[in-house]
Amino acid sequence: MIAKLILDMENNNDHLTPSLFEWAGGMPVFEKLFDKFYDKVLADELLEPVFKHMPAQHRLHVAHFVAEVLGGPKLYSESEGSHFEMIQKHVARHLTQQHRKRWMELLLETADELQLPDDPEFRSAFIAYLEWGTRIAVLNSNLDNVTEDADMPMPKWGWGVPGGPYKG
Repeated sequence: MIAKLILDMENNNDHLTPSLFEWAGGMPVFEKLFDKFYDKVLADELLEPVFKHMPAQHRLHVAHFVAEVLGGPKLYSESEGSHFEMIQKHVARHLTQQHRKRWMELLLETADELQLPDDPEFRSAFIAYLEWGTRIAVLNSNLDNVTEDADMPMPKWGWGVPGGPYKG
């Protein structure tokens, strides 16, 4: 227990403030979120052509990537890829703002259906990361190659200005 508390303090700088990952409910929540979300993507007229050839592991990789960015375990970066490799997956895919907006709409709809936390602080931080990440994906998707450093670190996203969850 003490080792976990120390680890929590190192990861959060404040053991009383959970990470976004923890507040959302942990890895099962992220895996279910992206599994249900990609069911919607593959049924969507606009997004299906973009994702119809994705490998079966794509859902899990994205769940692990987002979970890690939001303070979860390093499943993605330690065994599935790196931030640089995630960027590379978007290069020359020619995504549009219309694709991005629909992706966001379906993901947030799925988050609501699965009853992810809807307190203003969590949703603000969660949506801020998704907005940032999807906008970078669109930019990178319209490049012919990646100019970023291959050793770039994984993004880390926290509570931001609100500083933690709403506790009533």
